[in-house]
Parts: sequence; C-alpha cells; structure tokens
Amino acid sequence: MNKKNICIPFCFLAAFAAHAQKKPLDHTVYDGWQNISSPYISKSGKFILFQVTPQEGDGQLFLKTKDSKEIAQIPRGYNAKITDNENNLVSLIKAPFAATREAKIKKKKAEDLPKDSLGIYNLTTAALVKFPQVKSYKISEQNNNFVSFLFDKEVSEQAVPNAATTAGSTNKNGDKKKKTIATLALYDLNTGDSVQFSAVDQYEWNKSGSKIVFSKKTDTKDSLSKESGVYLYELATKKLKKISNGKGNYKNFKFDESGDQLAYVGDLSNEKALLKNFNLYYYTNAIDTAQYLATKTSNGIPKNWAVSGDGEIRFSKNGEKLFFGIAPIPRVKDTTLVDFEHAKVDVWHWQDDYLQPMQLVNLKKELAKNFLAVTYPKYDRTIIPLTDNTFNSTSLTPDANAEYILARTDFGKRIESQWEGSTRDDIYLVSTKTGNKELILSNFSGNAILSPDAKYIVFFDQDKGTWNSYHISSKKKIVLNEGIPASFSDEENDMPTTPQGYGMAAWTPDYKGIYVNSRYDIWYFNLDGSNKSILTNGYGAASQTTFRYLPFRREEDRNQATTLDYKKGGYLTSFNNKTKESGFYQFKGQRNDPKSLLIAPKSFKNISASADQKTILYSKEDYIMSPNLYTNTAKFNDESQLSNINQQQADYNWGTAELVRWTTPEGNQAEGILYKPENFDPTKKYPIIAYFYEKLSDGLYTYQAPAPTPSRLNIPYFVSNEYLVFAPNISYKTGHPGKSAEEYINSGMEYMAQNSWVDSTKMGIQGQSWGGYQVAHLITRTNMYAAAWTGAPVVNMTSAYGGIRWQSGMSRQFQYEHTQSRIGKTLWEAPELYIENSPLFHLDKVNTPVVIMANDNDGAVPWYQGIEMFTALRRLKKPVWMLNYNGDEHNLMLRQNRKDIQIREQQFFDHFLKGAPAPNWMKKGIPATEKGIDWGLEF
Repeated sequence: MNKKNICIPFCFLAAFAAHAQKKPLDHTVYDGWQNISSPYISKSGKFILFQVTPQEGDGQLFLKTKDSKEIAQIPRGYNAKITDNENNLVSLIKAPFAATREAKIKKKKAEDLPKDSLGIYNLTTAALVKFPQVKSYKISEQNNNFVSFLFDKEVSEQAVPNAATTAGSTNKNGDKKKKTIATLALYDLNTGDSVQFSAVDQYEWNKSGSKIVFSKKTDTKDSLSKESGVYLYELATKKLKKISNGKGNYKNFKFDESGDQLAYVGDLSNEKALLKNFNLYYYTNAIDTAQYLATKTSNGIPKNWAVSGDGEIRFSKNGEKLFFGIAPIPRVKDTTLVDFEHAKVDVWHWQDDYLQPMQLVNLKKELAKNFLAVTYPKYDRTIIPLTDNTFNSTSLTPDANAEYILARTDFGKRIESQWEGSTRDDIYLVSTKTGNKELILSNFSGNAILSPDAKYIVFFDQDKGTWNSYHISSKKKIVLNEGIPASFSDEENDMPTTPQGYGMAAWTPDYKGIYVNSRYDIWYFNLDGSNKSILTNGYGAASQTTFRYLPFRREEDRNQATTLDYKKGGYLTSFNNKTKESGFYQFKGQRNDPKSLLIAPKSFKNISASADQKTILYSKEDYIMSPNLYTNTAKFNDESQLSNINQQQADYNWGTAELVRWTTPEGNQAEGILYKPENFDPTKKYPIIAYFYEKLSDGLYTYQAPAPTPSRLNIPYFVSNEYLVFAPNISYKTGHPGKSAEEYINSGMEYMAQNSWVDSTKMGIQGQSWGGYQVAHLITRTNMYAAAWTGAPVVNMTSAYGGIRWQSGMSRQFQYEHTQSRIGKTLWEAPELYIENSPLFHLDKVNTPVVIMANDNDGAVPWYQGIEMFTALRRLKKPVWMLNYNGDEHNLMLRQNRKDIQIREQQFFDHFLKGAPAPNWMKKGIPATEKGIDWGLEF
C-alpha cells in the first residue's frame, strides 16, 4: 500500500481531532482577555511604550525598541512618559487589583484605598526607582531632567517638616500621633537627589523645565500656617522665592513661552465662603512679588463681574497678550433660611432658553462658565472683555498672536434646540486690541475656522454644502468649490436634516490655501479663489476608496496648525468601501494617483510616527486576529511585531467574518457581515441571530473581544458556541424607519435562510437602543423570529416625543423630526407616522418571545418605554420578561451587570433557538422577597 496515500487521511483526521478539541467560549474567560492601550513612539523612534491590560486585573507596561527588543516591563504601570532626552521612563504604578478589591470589600473610604506609586526607569542603567503614595506627577515639555510628583507623606503632628527638606530626612520627634501632608518632590534624574516641599496643593513647570511654581495650603492649626502662598523655585540656582502671600486657593498656573512671565488666579476668601473672589496674578523676575493684574474693580471689568476661577489662562506665543476668563458675580443662597420652611420647586418657563432638566444637568458647568478677556501685561494693562454672557464659545489662532479671534453665539435661538437638535449661530470677528465685534455670518449652520495667520475665515455652509473663504481686510467672500464636480456634504446621510461636511484636512504652509475632504478624495482650494485642484487625482472616487490625510501629529505639535505641502508629499490612510480593506498610501505633487504602500484585509488604528516620520507605529487587527502593535519603515516594507496578546484564543473555537450582499424587495443593494464559527460544518443546520443598529459592515475587519458588553450582542461568544450571527446594514426612508428596518433586516435574514446550513425555524434578533426599537417593531410585523431581545427600546413615539433625555436634559422632539428616529415631521403634522412607527399600537400581533432591558437610570430612553411594552404584552398574555438593572444606565456601566446580562441572554437564546432548558428566572421569575438572594440563573 502506498504510505503517502495512507498519511493523507490520517493527517486530516489528526488535524480534525485537534480542531474538534477547541473549547467554546464561556463566561469565565472575560476578565483575562487583554487589550493594548496608550501606545507611544519616542521622538527619535527608538523606543515604543504601551500597556497590556486585562479586562479585570493587573496590567503591564512594556518598553521596547522599534524592532521589538524588550527593554523593561513595569507591572501595573500606566500614564507613562519618556523624557525629552529619552534617558528615562516615568510612570505611575497602580496598587495591586487584589489589594484594592479587598479594601473595597472591607468598605474602606476612597481616601483609605491603596495608593499609586511612581516608577522611574533609567534606560541606560536599567535601574528602577519607586516612590509610594503618589497622587500625581509632571515633567516639563523640554529639558526634563527633573520629575515633580505630589505624594502623601506621613509626619508627626507636632513635627511638621520645614518648607524644603532633603529626601530621606527623618523625624526624630517620636510622637506617635501621625498625619499625612501632601508633599511635592523634585527628583533629579541625573543624580538621584531630590528636594521636597510640604503642604503643596497645585504645581506647574515652565516649558524649558528651569522653573516650577507651586502653591502651599497649610492647616490653620499648624505652626507653619504662615507659609501658605505661592512659591517659585529655580532649579539652576536652587533658589526658592515666595511670590504670593496668604492662605487661599491658587490655581491655573501658566507660564509664557519663554518661561519668564507667569500668571495664575487666586482666591483668599474663607474656604467656607459661598462667594469666591478670584483675582488674576502676574509675575516676572523683574518684580519682587506677584501683582494683581485684574480684580473685580479693574478698569474694563464689567459692573458686577469678576475674574473667573474656572477660566483658562493663556499667553500668546509672543508673550504680548494674556487671555483669561471673567464672569458675572453669581447670586448665592441665603444660609440663614431654614430648609424645611421653604419650598423646593423647579419653575419651568415657556421662554427659558433651555428646559429646566437641561439647566439642572448643566448647573455645575453653567456656574463655571466664563467669558474671554485679554490684557497686555508688558504694555497697557487695561482689561478688554472679548465676549459677554450671550456668547457660547471663542476660538483663537494656534499661537494666539493675531489681532482677531472668532466668537460664536446662538443667543435668541436656543429654544429651538429642543426640536431642531442644534442651533444656528451668529459668527463674529472680535478684535483683541479694541474688543470690537464684527458680524460675519448670521443664522449660520456649519463650521467656521480662523486661518492661523488670521487673514481669512474659512467656513463650510451646511445649508448649501459649500466651502467658502472670507478675506478679513477686504471683507470679500468666495465660494471655493464652485464648479467642482464633487459633493462635500455627506452623500450617505439618510436623516431628515441637512448633511454635514466631510471636514477639512489641512492648511497650506503659507495659510493661503486649504485641503478639504469629499467622500473619497482630497481637494485643494486657494483662499482667494485663484486655484482649485485635486490632491488625490480622483483616484478615490474611481476606486471607491476613501482617502484621508495622515499628518502624524505628535503631542508636542498639539498647538500647531496642521499643514500639508504637496511638493514634499506625505501619507494618506485608505479605506476601500467595496472590499472594506484598509491601508496606507503616499502622495507627492498633485494630479498624480497616490502610491499604494500597504493594503490589507485588516483595520489599522493607533497610528503615529517618530518626529522624522522614518518609523511608523500602528495596531493591526481583523475579526480573527487580536489587535497587536507593529512598527514599520517609511516605505512600509519592514514590519516588526511588538506585542502578541490573547494567545489563549487559540484554545477556543473562534470564528470568521465575511461580507454578504443581497438585493432587497425594493430593489436596493444591501450588505452585511456574516459571522460563522471556526468549526463551521456546511452539512449541519445552525441557529442564527441578527444583530443590527444602522450600518455595521465597515467593521468587517474589526476584532471583537469576548467581553461582557454594555448590552450589545456578545458576537464572539455566540459564534464560538455555534450560532451564526448576521449584522445587516439598514438604509432609511424618512417617515418610515420601521418599514426600512423590515426591508433590510427581514430580507437579509430570508436571504440567509436560503442556505442549507441555516435553520430558518431558529432565527433570533437582538438590538440595543435604536436597534432595540427596531427589534420591537419587527416582531409586530412578522412571526419569522423564534426569539427576540430588545434593549432600551422606544415603543411609543407619541409619548416619547415629548419626553426628556435625562442625561442631557434635552427634549426628545429633535430626534423624531431631524435625526435618528427619522419621522421628519412634528407629531401634529403627521400623527399617522408616529402611530405607524410605534410598536405599542401593534403589540397584539406579537407572537415572538421577547426580553426587554429597561434600566431606571437610563438617560437617553425613558425607561417607562420598556414598561409600556412589558405591561402591554403581559396583558396580551404574550411571553415577555423585563430586566431593570437598578441605578444603571442606557448602556450598562457596572461590570457585574454586564456579566449578568451575558448569562441571561445566552440562556434565553439557548432555550428558544437550541431547545435548552429554561432557567428559573424565565420559568417562574424572581419575587422581590428573594431579590439579592436568588438570581434565578439555575435550571
């Protein structure tokens, strides 16, 4: 007998046996499944930093070279940075998960839970130094030879340390009564020496790392209480100088670019005072102590206004201007009033800008609201308010040197937001020299941007779908894309509202032109209208590939404008809308097709580069391959893998993802994703679950970790346990979202049922939120589904229409008229559409067993919508269950609840789609007397 022929079936059987031994996923695997976070490439590209963290438990911080040589591992490290000279790695180190868990079990207070440590790793000597009880740390942007960190230091109450002590000094008092004092340490990375300052509250470096400012807030009972104030420490001279005196709340420290000017705000009023009195302080080396630059009585501060303690402080890059916030002085509560003798009432007024619930949600934010002002500390210190309390926002140029800023207001139009979902704005150009405001755009919907040199305003008019420029000195407006055969508005928008634009890609280096995105390509417009061209040569539209500029901006570039020089060339990301493949292209010049560098049936994320762009860092994944980190060269021809997480996946029956296309009954082309188990056998019949929202097929190559989800379908779990999962795309017709869901979801499932390996008698559907609504609608229109699971559904659009989204406080009207619910008309204009699309009015036709999740702290969909569905089906004697996770939100936030719902969802579908026994919670429920005693998960 031919041995070769004998080996073939033997090898096949061996491989099949090994394959058959793979386990299905179970609910115990979640905690150990890992992900990669905070990937960082050093400026030189030599070093890569990233965290590997399990879903629950202790993570690991890795430092590697770009070719994957491991330099260090720091258990539980996070929030890590590499110093500017790349000699040291600084990281916080979390307390062990088990220790924190044990402390929580013992119900310890938050302040008594285990604290973080600080780790400093020397890349040259491989030495790791740790400091315990650390609250925070900072390093300067440049020349960071020192690390500053704030930690809790335990001292004797009668022996508080001096303002500055050397590291390692001990207290010889011997007093056993201890207290902790927030202490600032400055650690020299070169020598290991340090200096400490006690009772520190806030601290900040200047850019060059030569100075640090901090405030001291001592206890009034301490012998050192007189040391409260603000201090400046110069590292070169080791000189400590007190620049503000008095116990108070000092914060928002900001140095100018040179590090010579310093500004901050401070409030010296009593800590218990309801009304704070912040002043703006200013200091340079030319003066002995910080001066008041602005108070509530300063020239230019409006009457009954004051300096805000919540405003951002910012110097212009040239150091000439200082921006800060001012705000009306608020009224405060009369503390002499007795609470139980006075009413607690919300008064809703029909002319309020915002509904009372929205006002209450935003109360803290509203009390902190402030408005931009400017002064010139080196010259004329007059305060110039730039906006008042009718304005919403301001935007400055990246360096803030220019005379002008943009300001936006929707004053007088805010009430409409409850049914429009957004407001139209008036856009003003404001002079930082005079405070004069010039109205540029009125009743405007879209996006307006001030050019980095403040010579132009560029804006996308959402109503007209046009990109425009406004020349500030000549006041000339130009439509930039006039005559261009491409749409710059979202071509796939199927909501009853004007589509948004695809956004701006970059400025030219001289700021005289812009690059903007169409659906597929990138276009160039000169701001004076003299030149129009296409960077990507129309190759995007021709190949249905979406190109987007990849500027590789680094953290140190965050305050610079994004620019593109077509002569020098650059990089593009790509996404093929037909195949769903992604990759990288290179361009140089215009009117040339981009050059393909790397295209793959993968998803690429977390993309960054070294400063010289010679080393590229990214993560790569698909449905089968867990996201891992890789480096590559500028030509994308030498890839190195840095991580290899979730190797345990090989032990489990995983799955595959494939693109499916079909034609709907209305003749529309549709697509979706079909997920199959790894051990798929075409001779078997499988139950199938449809999971949907709107459009999901672009995620064909996205990895989905097995995890207790917020309430979405746990696709990898069900696939591993031999279900098919189908995720169809849905396109909508205004006024008929329910029928649109029927058209795409039902036809997609019918198309799937044509396959011999699909059990058409065991089909289920699952959806959350908008998907949950569609589940509720579908079961009123068809009996083709054997089981349905709906999370946070709206079932009565007539009652939900006037309801409140409690998380934001907004009325729900806008989403029916203009956004996701897609009715497109008011309830009074088209009541028949609201009834047609409300499952509640058709629940008597339901014959599908259904579980509803409706949580009593849902901030998006009122949970009484779930109650309406449950009570109706219950009365109609239809099999229905409802889960209310007490105090949880629209999407489950608490991990224990997420774990619970995975088990119940699996038990529900296993019962109706696989014939498994029903658990007790389905058979007999859980009475209130057994809540917290029996969860009903047993059979």
